[in-house]
Amino acid sequence: MRLRNVLVAATSAIGLVLAVPVSANAADGVFRYTYRDGGSEHRGEVVDPRAEECVDVRGATEEHAAFAPVNRTSGSAVAFVEFGCVGDTYRVLDPGDSVGRRLLFRSVLFS
Repeated sequence: MRLRNVLVAATSAIGLVLAVPVSANAADGVFRYTYRDGGSEHRGEVVDPRAEECVDVRGATEEHAAFAPVNRTSGSAVAFVEFGCVGDTYRVLDPGDSVGRRLLFRSVLFS
């Protein structure tokens, strides 16, 4: 009888863990942008970013900021001028928004 209760409890716990969505704290999708490396332009992306986490975009430097963001995530993205999501906020990009090459940024905060 005790073994059956233990098995029922364990099975229920496993089912509960598997039923919780994995992406509950993430903005599903891809945030794309462009950056310069030397004289060349490259595409960068942040895939399934975590909500409320600041991302310093790969490829951005003190000399050259990233530009031309495209938010294809399920959450909003706030682009910042400086690394570490500090300083001026350039723009809030809602899901589906894209901005031209004039928007320069170095970090993004997702929600």
